[in-house]
Amino acid sequence: MTGLRWGILATGGIAGAFASDLRTAGLELVAVGSRSQESADAFAARFDIPHAHPSYEALVADPDVDIVYVSTPHPMHHANARLALEHGKHVLIEKAFTLTQAEAADLQALAAERGLLVTEAMWTRYLPHMVRIRELIAEGALGEIRAVSADHTQLLSTDPDHRLNALELGGGALLDLGIYPISFIWDILGAPTSIRAVGRLVETGADSEVATVMTHEGGAISTSLSSSRGAGPNAASIVGTAARIDIDRVWYAPTTFRLVLPDGTVQEEYVTDIEGRGMQFEALAAERLVAAGTLEGDILPIAETVAIMGALDEIRAQIGVRYPGEEDARG
Repeated sequence: MTGLRWGILATGGIAGAFASDLRTAGLELVAVGSRSQESADAFAARFDIPHAHPSYEALVADPDVDIVYVSTPHPMHHANARLALEHGKHVLIEKAFTLTQAEAADLQALAAERGLLVTEAMWTRYLPHMVRIRELIAEGALGEIRAVSADHTQLLSTDPDHRLNALELGGGALLDLGIYPISFIWDILGAPTSIRAVGRLVETGADSEVATVMTHEGGAISTSLSSSRGAGPNAASIVGTAARIDIDRVWYAPTTFRLVLPDGTVQEEYVTDIEGRGMQFEALAAERLVAAGTLEGDILPIAETVAIMGALDEIRAQIGVRYPGEEDARG
C-alpha cells in the first residue's frame, strides 16, 4: 500500500461495491461526497468513513483526500473528474470513461498538465484470471491468435425513464455493457484496423443491442454482442492456432477459464479465489502507479482509454446514436 487516501464521489450502487472492496483490501477510505448531506452521511456510516461531504466540490477540496473515485452516470464523468483534477487530486473514473473521445482527451491533457494520474476503472483488466490469460498469451501458449469473441448481455429495465434508456444520461447498451467486450478485445488484439457495427434502438433512441465485427493487425477478427433486453451466456473465447481459452460466465468478473488444445484436451484450468467483488485490484494498481511516479500504466494506459472512446464514437455513428448537445466532429 502507498498510503493514498481515497475519496468517493457519488453514493450509488457501484460506489458501494467499490467502497466495500477498498475495505476488503485494507486501503484508506477517508471521505465521500454526495449532492446531499443525508446521502453522504448514510454512505459514510455504512462504510465507516470519517468525512461526509454534502457536495462534490467539498469532497475534492478536502485536504485529506489524495485520489477520487468518480462513480456518477456517464455524462457527469468529464465535469466531475475535471473538478477533481483542478483541485490536485488523482482520479479513477468508472467506465465508460466519458461520453465521447473529445471529453476523454481533455481529461488526459489536463492530468498531464497537472502531473496527476487519471485512469479508467475497467476492473476486469486487473482481475487475476485476466492477468493469467495475458501471461499465457505472452508465453505463446495459444500460438497465433485468430479470433476473439465476447458478449455482455443482460435483461435490464425497459422503462423509458430509466438511466439506461435515457440518451440525456448516456443511456444505451454500448456504454454500460458494450464497453466491457470492446475493451477486452482491445486488450487481447490491440486497436482495430476496421470496425463494422449494427444496432437496434428503442423508442428513446438509445441502443438496446449492438454487435461489432472488427479486424486487427495481422488479420485477426473479433466479434462482440451487447444487449440490455436479454440475458445471454456472458462468456468469452480467444482462439489461436495452438490452443484456445474459454472464459466462463461471467467472463468480466472473477471466474474460471480453461486452456484447451485443438483435440479438446484441457491443458490448464484456472479457478479464481479472491475476497470481495474484485474491484480492489484496480485501486491497488492506481496506488502503485502513483507510488512509482508514473501517469501511464501498462495494463490500461490513458492513451488506450482515449482511443477506445474513439472506437465507441465510431460505433455509435454507425448505429445512429447521438447524445443531446453532442458536437459532431465529423462535420
